[in-house]
Amino acid sequence: MKNTDQIPCYTPDGRSLGFRTLEAANSLIKRGFVKPSYGRKGHLRAIWQIAEDGSNPVIAQAPAGTKYSSLQNLENGRCWTLRRLDQRDEDGTVVSTRGAFLQVLTDCLVP
Repeated sequence: MKNTDQIPCYTPDGRSLGFRTLEAANSLIKRGFVKPSYGRKGHLRAIWQIAEDGSNPVIAQAPAGTKYSSLQNLENGRCWTLRRLDQRDEDGTVVSTRGAFLQVLTDCLVP
């Protein structure tokens, strides 16, 4: 059996359930038990079990979050600017992560 005849099967949270044959995967897709993932050339790449709430298990884009660095255009060229990590919590109290960051950095530098 060729490697392309084996299709990986995943749970909605991304855990592997092993492999299925191409015929078994196509049968599961036709009966509506799984959602297919196709490659850029249209070949079946993986199958995903449908989530319990019926939502799509395949995430189309990466989750959005805070960017801690961004590219900044300057007169002389481009450079990366970093966001400050000091923020306020839900109560409005200033929270500084600088001490924890420096501790991790120190631990990494010690041989």
